[in-house]
Amino acid sequence: MAQKPTAKKSVAEDPRYTQALQSYEAGLRAMQERKFDKAKPLFQKVVAGPSKELADRANVHLNACNQHLERTPATQFKTTEEHFDYAVSLMNLGDYVTAREHLEKLHKQSPKADFVIYGLAALDCLTGHVEDSLKRLDAALRLNPQLRFQARNDSDFQNLTEDPRFTELLYPDPGAELELGASDGMLHEDEPA
Repeated sequence: MAQKPTAKKSVAEDPRYTQALQSYEAGLRAMQERKFDKAKPLFQKVVAGPSKELADRANVHLNACNQHLERTPATQFKTTEEHFDYAVSLMNLGDYVTAREHLEKLHKQSPKADFVIYGLAALDCLTGHVEDSLKRLDAALRLNPQLRFQARNDSDFQNLTEDPRFTELLYPDPGAELELGASDGMLHEDEPA
């Protein structure tokens, strides 16, 4: 019985085992960050390493990495619209983390693209960030008021349908614009000149 603890101790002291364990842990961290291209070679090292137990575990994660890498396009997008369509497809699949990464990248590249801001507003609503969703939707509507019609029927904003602020954004008071003009020095119809 005394031999078993020493055998386990010698495995733990084996530098190849230690290196495989470090690669395994680094692979797990990369996977959690959704960096499957970085995780894959780390798990491949573990599979080729000395520990069968670690190799079996790493093989499961390696298969998951391969599946993610196969369905993630490695190509560059030709247009902003094409990239946006890809981000929307990720949202539709429920991959909100990756969708957000793509939409934020698009927003940095094209900060005045109304449809990108609208997409971020929809994503914020889907992920429960109501305040951010309302702010972004307002910004998108200021850039393109025609988006109101789309937002009225967009199921992505379902969480906001009962919120009066959402209703105000989609159905603005037509008289409010006249009052804003009057406060800027313009006269009301009933005021003397």
